[in-house]
Amino acid sequence: MSKTNITSRIPGFHSMSVEARIARLAELTDLDEAAIAQLSNTGNLEVETADRMIENVVGTMNIPVGVATNLIVDGREILVPMATEESSVVAAVCNAAKQCRSAGGIATSSSGPLMIAQVQLLGVSDPENARFKILERREEIKAICDETDPVLLKFGGGFRDLEVRVLETDDGPMVITHLIVDTGDAMGANAVNSMAEAVGPRIEAWTGGRVLLRILSNLADRRLVRARGVWKLENIGGAEVRDGMLSAFRFADADPYRAATHNKGIMNGVTAVVMASGNDTRAIEAGAHAFAARSGRYRSLTRWEGDAEGNLVGLLEMPMAVGLVGGATKIHPTAQTALKIMGVSKADELARVIAAVGLAQNFAALKVLATTGVQKGHMSLHAKNIAAMAGALGEEVELVAAKLKEMGKVRVDIAERLLAELRGGKA
Repeated sequence: MSKTNITSRIPGFHSMSVEARIARLAELTDLDEAAIAQLSNTGNLEVETADRMIENVVGTMNIPVGVATNLIVDGREILVPMATEESSVVAAVCNAAKQCRSAGGIATSSSGPLMIAQVQLLGVSDPENARFKILERREEIKAICDETDPVLLKFGGGFRDLEVRVLETDDGPMVITHLIVDTGDAMGANAVNSMAEAVGPRIEAWTGGRVLLRILSNLADRRLVRARGVWKLENIGGAEVRDGMLSAFRFADADPYRAATHNKGIMNGVTAVVMASGNDTRAIEAGAHAFAARSGRYRSLTRWEGDAEGNLVGLLEMPMAVGLVGGATKIHPTAQTALKIMGVSKADELARVIAAVGLAQNFAALKVLATTGVQKGHMSLHAKNIAAMAGALGEEVELVAAKLKEMGKVRVDIAERLLAELRGGKA
């Protein structure tokens, strides 16, 4: 039984060592020795590194890292580490990539590493006049931004453009300034936020208004990446399979209820590579879903067509604000290893690989939905997890999983019965 007099008020918790935090947590919540040992085991991430990454660290959460094979991206053979807890995700990419190899794999392109910082101006009675005043100061704004981050400027980045919008809201008109910044190989949040902070007081002086928010936008629609793949009819099972996949796509593009799960499938692959590379999964997810709704209706991130030869063509376009410098990408040793495996040296290269994986993931999902159904393939791969949940150990896992797949019923209660029968037979 856990203690009933627990308090979440722990003065000085943030300044304790990790060991002391764990001990205090155990005291408050009655953790047993096994739980304490589990928290204390930080795996391949040193506890000192973990403690520098976030606040109040008491442990780590290890996620399996698999490697997607068979991928050809822009003519280059590439192995892609993917960090995910969901079975069938890595296998799906491998299968999809294998089926488009004869057509040359997946081609990609990008719009460049441009990020947007927003400066919110309130309290102006003449918003259009204020808008023009800000636009007239473009060169001054450029100088302020570039002076804010000279290192970024040194490596070829910096201020690129200026947009100013008048936004009608329930609080009246707001004047929103967009700073368009080339962030190079960085994701760029810190750089563009600093620029917005520096520009804010000057906008107030020019317009007589009041600046409130100064923050980047995760709808990085100036930082798009695109992936295109062709799957030949003979490799996917013929025209019937192609037409079924096209119908499944059209359903997703027309119905937001279907699109939500359709795009979640794309993000299964995207997020797994973003995670493995130490990038910000939440930023990518937020940008992707906002981009999917840019028309005013939530739609598919992908497009699917038949080409003149009848082959299936897949296209993916989405924001991809990832970086190779700064954040967990530079700190986490597994992220560094993942980048080495991929052989990427530029943020743009990483973004393109991620898009290719997202497109392959979507192909795999559409194909299984249009043919065997999602449960058959997914639950087949999930059988080992179910066997382990039932208490199977060692070789028992494979034996119970094989029987579950043979029966076509991947359930914990059935796995428990099979395990009991297996152990009874050994007695």
